[in-house]
Amino acid sequence: QVQLVESGGGLVQAGDSLRLSCTASGRTFSSYAMGWFRQAPGKERSAVATISGSGGSTYYTNSVKGRFTISRDNAKNTVYLQMNSLKPEDTAVYYCAARYGSTSYVSGRYDYWGQGTQVTVSS
Repeated sequence: QVQLVESGGGLVQAGDSLRLSCTASGRTFSSYAMGWFRQAPGKERSAVATISGSGGSTYYTNSVKGRFTISRDNAKNTVYLQMNSLKPEDTAVYYCAARYGSTSYVSGRYDYWGQGTQVTVSS
């Protein structure tokens, strides 16, 4: 019922900023918690940040806390990931995901996934 399309990835230098966007189809976007996940070569997919349907609650993995900000604009059916002070360790394919109801850091709890967007950070 939900289609997700990510955009905004690219090649940047360490210390730069990047903003990822994920636009969702559907008429009940605010009913879905959203998450950003990433997967680097040879590593499992892991949560980066999540946000509740209203935008009132956000959570971050420790490695990005203070550098990344997740937000959403429900009027635009869009969730964002603002990434500042990027590090080479942030290099990965970034995916947005949606699940009905509350947030979760567990990828398997999410029902809908975007196609992913590559973020590469050079040193």
